[in-house]
Amino acid sequence: MLPIPKIQTIYTDGACLGNPGPGGWGVVIFLGDRSRVELGGRERETTNNRMELQAAIAALKLLHGSGQTHLVTLYTDSEYVQKGITQWINGWKRKGWKTSTGKPVLNQDLWQLLDQFNSLSVDWQHVRGHSGDPGNERCDRIASAFARGQTPVLQQDFPVTGSGTDWQLTETSGHRQAAESDSGEPVTRDEEFQPQPTATTVPDAPPPATITHTQSNFSLASLETPMSEPAANSNEEQLPREVRVVQLRNLIETLRIADEVAAKGYLISSSELADLMDINASAVTSRGDHWSWRNWVVSRVRREGNQILWQLERVDQTEMS
Repeated sequence: MLPIPKIQTIYTDGACLGNPGPGGWGVVIFLGDRSRVELGGRERETTNNRMELQAAIAALKLLHGSGQTHLVTLYTDSEYVQKGITQWINGWKRKGWKTSTGKPVLNQDLWQLLDQFNSLSVDWQHVRGHSGDPGNERCDRIASAFARGQTPVLQQDFPVTGSGTDWQLTETSGHRQAAESDSGEPVTRDEEFQPQPTATTVPDAPPPATITHTQSNFSLASLETPMSEPAANSNEEQLPREVRVVQLRNLIETLRIADEVAAKGYLISSSELADLMDINASAVTSRGDHWSWRNWVVSRVRREGNQILWQLERVDQTEMS
């Protein structure tokens, strides 16, 4: 029997059309033998935040089932997930799953599941979405395809079993086979996101039939980054120093603008706030009327015509828990 290879790095992402609307989630897991495993699924009516959480839950369940206890870095482009599980959740539990304003925590059912499978062996890291990180970009394509009702070909160099968000790596004694299309020809990268016939479209969570094995000669070259880099290194650390300095300057300018908006009491629209945070406008409105972002509490003030106006208030970090 071939042993289960060491899990090195995990990427997760969620997507939603309409928010609420049809959504999808994706997971990419890089293994120590230069192979990878991809997972994904969909729901008919959901939100972007729930899909982000579902992806993380699926990844942690698989990690937990592997029995491995070494440190694994999990990358998510959702600050809601990363800060929620590393910072806010302890305060929520102390307050009986209530926020600092006394309101029930949104998506409590998924937060409790995520907390159940979380451990000190998971290093939660935020990666900026659509910034060129290969793992994040691949997750986004998987999640978006499921949200659109497509059934993407998921690369699985090492076999897994399960369905929905319950997947598990399995030991095998056989050789891994390349995926084949209905015509018997090997599946190519160009075929990954071709729409499937209506009769075979998965209505909700994908059954095992949507998971397809591919060749084991995988290298991260297919994701435009070398596998030889240590798993602990983030994509940002691999960028030239000059590029990282420019990114830091851009971030500081963004934070300075947010500080000025808060200090002068300016009201900004959902689209303006989304531009400031570098997220989709739908992700702003899905967070509710009162939530935190970095050093600010963001509050919905009023509606003017078709626009929702928001206000930023600078607060101490300890008040956000």
